[in-house]
Amino acid sequence: MRYRTTLESVSKPLLPFIDWTPTEKGNIEVRNDTADFYRYFDATRHAEFLFGCLERTISDDLPKELRFLEARDQFHKRATQIIDMPEKTIDLLFHFLRQGNGRLSRRAVDKELGKLKAEEISAFEEIYEEVTDIP
Repeated sequence: MRYRTTLESVSKPLLPFIDWTPTEKGNIEVRNDTADFYRYFDATRHAEFLFGCLERTISDDLPKELRFLEARDQFHKRATQIIDMPEKTIDLLFHFLRQGNGRLSRRAVDKELGKLKAEEISAFEEIYEEVTDIP
């Protein structure tokens, strides 16, 4: 929503000065010269919005992504010590554990991971809990 209001901060005040009509294809046709309206507009709100996006990415998104990748790598390393599985299967196992907050659903075990033994499932759940710091 902030994105839209940021864009409208320039375009909305100009609407009364723009002569336009809708086209058959759902676009608009501008009938007057509007170049001067957009050439030197005040981009302060745009810069502030962009700064906020970058700040959130650097302070929140990147650290979360890094923690996720580290947990995933640790899980892969430790899971292959229990049983030799293809990388794709370990990814699927990690995904199911993530969906189930550290527990494998009965459906995942029965349909996708049916060859795993109960003790292996418990070990994978324990590893997931350790590498992702789930209480």
